[in-house]
Amino acid sequence: MGISQKDGKMEGWLYLIRSNRIGLQYSRKRYFILQNNCLKNFKSMPTSEEEDPLRSAIIDSCIRVTDNGRENISRKVFFIFTLYNTSNHSDRLKLGASSPEEAARWIRSFQEAALKEYPGEHVTSFPDGQWQSFRLTGSKRVSRMNSIDWTLCSSMQTDPVASDVVAPSSWTIFGCQNGLRLFKEAKDKDSDKKYRDEHPATMAVGIVDGTSEAIFRALMCLGPSRSEWDFCVYQGSVIEHLDGHTDIIHKELTGDWLPWGVRRRDLLLRRYWRREEDGTYVILYHSVFHKKCLPQKGYVRACLKSGGYVISPVNQGNQSVVKHMLSIDWKFWKSYVNTSSARSITIQMLERVAALREFFQAKEGNCPSEFSSGELTRDIGLSRSLKEDIKVEIQTPMKSRRGENDDSMVEKVEKQFPKPASLIELDDVADEFFDVPEPSEYDLSDTGWPADESQDMHPQDLCHPKLSTATCFVKKLHDLAVQKRGYIDLQETTREDNIPCCYGDTLPKDPCCNLACSWTTPDPSTFLIRGDNYLVDNQKIKAKGTLMQMVAADWLRSDKREDDLGGRPGSIVQKYAQKGGPEFFFIVNIQVPGMTTYSLALYYMLSTPLEDSPLLESFVKGDDTYRNSRFKLIPYISKGPWIVKQSVGKKACLVGQALEINYFRGNNYLELGIDIGSSTVARGVVNLVLGYLNNLVIEMAFLIQANTQEELPEVLLGTCRLNHLDASKSVVVKL
Repeated sequence: MGISQKDGKMEGWLYLIRSNRIGLQYSRKRYFILQNNCLKNFKSMPTSEEEDPLRSAIIDSCIRVTDNGRENISRKVFFIFTLYNTSNHSDRLKLGASSPEEAARWIRSFQEAALKEYPGEHVTSFPDGQWQSFRLTGSKRVSRMNSIDWTLCSSMQTDPVASDVVAPSSWTIFGCQNGLRLFKEAKDKDSDKKYRDEHPATMAVGIVDGTSEAIFRALMCLGPSRSEWDFCVYQGSVIEHLDGHTDIIHKELTGDWLPWGVRRRDLLLRRYWRREEDGTYVILYHSVFHKKCLPQKGYVRACLKSGGYVISPVNQGNQSVVKHMLSIDWKFWKSYVNTSSARSITIQMLERVAALREFFQAKEGNCPSEFSSGELTRDIGLSRSLKEDIKVEIQTPMKSRRGENDDSMVEKVEKQFPKPASLIELDDVADEFFDVPEPSEYDLSDTGWPADESQDMHPQDLCHPKLSTATCFVKKLHDLAVQKRGYIDLQETTREDNIPCCYGDTLPKDPCCNLACSWTTPDPSTFLIRGDNYLVDNQKIKAKGTLMQMVAADWLRSDKREDDLGGRPGSIVQKYAQKGGPEFFFIVNIQVPGMTTYSLALYYMLSTPLEDSPLLESFVKGDDTYRNSRFKLIPYISKGPWIVKQSVGKKACLVGQALEINYFRGNNYLELGIDIGSSTVARGVVNLVLGYLNNLVIEMAFLIQANTQEELPEVLLGTCRLNHLDASKSVVVKL
């Protein structure tokens, strides 16, 4: 499906994702144009700029976009993203693209449009009766728009620095084989033997003549075409689809490449993927247990401690650097196969990168420049057999066979309905009956994607229509079944007995980092921030200190989200408030929702008057839009398995652009409630981190992004180091 982006105008085919009256999702193909904050959709490509759209909307600072990942709807695979109104989460619009690249470009365009000032004259540019906004529009729009700092548009530009942390390399090269560089995970001399991995990770790195998207599709595919390059895997299937970025897969390995006499192995893995801003794809795996896929007769189930791929585009996207990492326990008898032999088998499995390289080189020039339909996606350089597999997953929808009478009936019904005032009302019921669903010619059985997939979604990701009483009963039974997790992470632990909760004192401080489940503050020079001349040379410098002092931390668990910890009686914030001093608290409350909600609250204190820090004062007194555009986090896993380091990264991010933040303002504090559950990508990363939590040393730095010369250089608000947190030692919040 081709898309075009030039002169601030983004246009192309997308799919409206809707739910019918019994809660089942279906798709409708529409042509969208985004220009000057105005989003229009058409049933066909407009022939002129004067053509009236079916519906239109303004994308302003109240509209947010979230990446929902990959989803199967009516036997077609889409890459989903959702537009929603921050002031009304039920006001949303779900859209699907046919490829991750297209979805990423649309998401980027929507984010940039939301940061631009809305030119009000566009409202009156449409004929009477044609303007139909995604949401209610009133006088509140003006007040919100005037409060935005429009210099923040520069914040959408990706920093050229690949890492915002000064840290040694995690890998050491030990050889070169079959055109691949081989690395082993560097040992951490300071780490305790208790936390060292008995199966250190090994990595192979090579150059493949293919786009990162094409290689990503080849690696994700579990169909027959995989046998053209993957000599290790006999067959694979998807056991359960968890969300758009995570699923449970089963792989049966062939026995041809294993030593003589060794039984065949299989793997049951949790697979997580994401796409970075620069077009890099990350695919991560680790072993799990699932009740639907027990160990099979004739196979020994190996344990993949961590594994995956990183596909980074180079040479203007024509080639890609492919990194393949494995840390695996083959479950050999130690008397039969020693450690060096097990590592040689792992290295042989890593040589699939060389096979993948030859696979893409062999078919170079054998494919047409683009698909014949020209609608679904551009050519990404896939072999014919691989295209057939992908064709099963992502189909060019057949044109709906509707007569002129049906179209006129649609228009007649649409005129009878009032203008929608919200995103959800954009999906009116008329199309449900008169816009015929597009049939699919293929079954998804070859790809391993089950036709009926259960999804464990965050409440903000779903918005169902009103159902009848009987349907509600059936739907509730279905939801209860979905909520039961069918898999168990092998790293999960049990909880300890409850201990009393005293806000600001549940996580102890240990400057020496010898005590497990404790905190301290790392050296600020570990983190890179924008220097005086950043707007000219894009150079970052080492931080020299912090504006605030970290004084306390909480590690809590509850059956609901715990907000406004700073305002609770008896907390450290309220104790200082009673003294009437000048101290001001900045609280970062990271909330991980689920059956049990975990809260990590970090308390930073400013001893000087707030007025002495102009940028911080502007942040505290600003509105939510301004705050979301400025609050920045730099993460760093200083000790832990490479899979966690890879998933978290070391790049600064504007938290408010990716996650929902709830702000709570008190007389002497500002608390930021960061909802990890508001993003499927973030949920996937945090769920992975939680599985390895007691093996990690996590470092973080917080700051307010400087966008103008007057605000430079940046200054860290504070830093934090968390030493081997343990979920079982979190403190229960009692009412």
